Amino acid sequence: MPLRLTHLEEPGTARFELLGDLDHYWADILLEAVEAALAEDTGLRDVHLHCAGLTAVDSSGLSALLMIRRRTGAAGVRLHIEERPLRLERLLELTGTLDYLTTPEAGGQGAGPARQHQGATAEEQIPGRPRTTDGH
Repeated sequence: MPLRLTHLEEPGTARFELLGDLDHYWADILLEAVEAALAEDTGLRDVHLHCAGLTAVDSSGLSALLMIRRRTGAAGVRLHIEERPLRLERLLELTGTLDYLTTPEAGGQGAGPARQHQGATAEEQIPGRPRTTDGH
């Protein structure tokens, strides 16, 4: 299933809702979208990836997440990988990347407690301007 991204912005925050497969066909779409957000918003402090809608993640998808972590960390931006489905949680555990990708320190300096668990609440929803990108 093609990856569909919805990108919402608020000053200092970029939020991406992922729906579909994060695999070798579509992983670059997510990476490019996050890189564009990092380039466009010099005041960016947090990038949120809401993953509840992911249907599959392969090694290319994991590689994209690791590259996003490197890019956000280099920019001093905190990365939040939220609402992780069980298949993604297992992949991160099996590959030893769970802590690297999900600790409160994932990115920005002095990051406070991160809310990076399953079941995000309504307060974590970031209002903003939706932009939808289809993986076609």
